[in-house]
Amino acid sequence: MRFGPYHIDQQRQQVFRNGTPLHLRGKVYQVLILLLQRQGEVVTREELKHALWPAGTHVNYETNTNTTVNKLRQALSESTNKLSYIETIPRRGYRFAGTMEFSEIPFPTMRPPNSPTAGTIDAGRHQEAPKSGASGSHKLPAMIAVTLILAGMLLGATAATYWITHFA
Repeated sequence: MRFGPYHIDQQRQQVFRNGTPLHLRGKVYQVLILLLQRQGEVVTREELKHALWPAGTHVNYETNTNTTVNKLRQALSESTNKLSYIETIPRRGYRFAGTMEFSEIPFPTMRPPNSPTAGTIDAGRHQEAPKSGASGSHKLPAMIAVTLILAGMLLGATAATYWITHFA
């Protein structure tokens, strides 16, 4: 799906603005998809409640719905003075007010500016993740966390062994 400078890859559940990925996750992403699927129609607050929270969930629906829609507006860089994509229908719900189009094939994605072929468009193919560099930087925090967990387990085992041998 595409509207304005945004396109959505529903298979990967990712939203891009001018080729740059946005971090819309969870309920914020679900609200966007629901509004886009019902383009031009009012999505009532009750429909959002049923779509976002299973029956029996104990949350403040009004506050959480408002917060979720506000996060979506913020992610789409909408100001409160000029709401171009999400229209509030007072006491009823929300409506996607933009123009959106569907495509069976992925929309072209801009390559990152530091790419050797910056400015060219990837003609519908999925971009491959870099083989080193950026992907390695995402692994570093995970490796540190695993190392700290293992060190903690080793320290705990050592303390338990000491306790058992000296005080048992």
